[in-house]
Amino acid sequence: MHVPDGFINAPVSAVAGVVAAGAVAVSLRGARRELDERTAPLAGLVAAFIFAVQMLNFPVAAGTSGHLLGGALAAILVGPYTGVLCVSVVLLMQGILFADGGLTALGVNITIMGVVTSVVGYALFRALVRILPRKRRSITVSAFVAALVSVPASAAAFTLVFAIGGTTDVPFGSVLTAMVGVHTLIGIGEAAITAATVGAVVAVRPDLVHGARGLTAPLKLRVNGELVDAPAAEPATAPAPASAAAPVAARSTRKLILAGLGTSLLLAGVVSFYASASPDGLEKIAADKGFDAKAEDHAAADSPLADYGVEGLTDARLAGGLAGVIGVGVTVVAGTGIFWAVRKRRGGEDETASPASVPENV
Repeated sequence: MHVPDGFINAPVSAVAGVVAAGAVAVSLRGARRELDERTAPLAGLVAAFIFAVQMLNFPVAAGTSGHLLGGALAAILVGPYTGVLCVSVVLLMQGILFADGGLTALGVNITIMGVVTSVVGYALFRALVRILPRKRRSITVSAFVAALVSVPASAAAFTLVFAIGGTTDVPFGSVLTAMVGVHTLIGIGEAAITAATVGAVVAVRPDLVHGARGLTAPLKLRVNGELVDAPAAEPATAPAPASAAAPVAARSTRKLILAGLGTSLLLAGVVSFYASASPDGLEKIAADKGFDAKAEDHAAADSPLADYGVEGLTDARLAGGLAGVIGVGVTVVAGTGIFWAVRKRRGGEDETASPASVPENV
């Protein structure tokens, strides 16, 4: 659903940019209450995973495809504030390096793809886990529903922005019906990916899933033949107690991060070659409604990685795979750097909030 330059006029694009900048500023502050030394690298991995999976367009209808937006997934895994930052990092890397999503439309894209999906997805997720039985299966079910709803919500948000500042006169109802309809189908794919990912992480390290904290039984680790409680994922305001479980938990976290990074590289570097070549939901509707002609050439069209290729390489499979690997690498480095910088620090003034003060809703 990457909005290109030209679909939205300059004044509304500017306002969306201000809204997006404000949301990012608030999220940077809020992320300090969600991130610590253990979860900051995980957040960088989540951003890289979203980048990789967004390369995998899947067919949803005749001549139409869709891809993960990722806001609900990120919010559930690492928190709603950090989720907004994850998607924002992905969109920034895509816009600057790969000419995907307009630069003047960056504020629009962050708002509809990052803020709306994270807020709607996480709010619905938290509402559902309060209603459903306190079981791990409920977390997966809640993640599925939250992700499903977040996509048409994002499509409706685009339609509203387009109605206010669209450069083509198209009836609001016509665009809304088409956008919400096709993105509900895309939402099913988003929901399946989100539920599978959240379920996989909850199965091995539920203590690292932000949305699952307090909802699952304590994680047990086998140390010297005995089951012991793993150290809590929440950062401590005092030095962690010496425990044989601590190094085991650290190794478990490293394994999870390495497995996630390997999966992201495999998806972006190999599986992406087999993604659907059909236009995504917004591209297809823009063509059907006649406003695709308003799309402007991307300011980064001369980038050596434009259109997810590598300048100078003629082999499409090699160029696309290498571009995907570079994208995952750049995103994980940039994301981890940002999240490490804003994390809570042991014994520092950022640790004024206790775990109980972390907001459950946004």
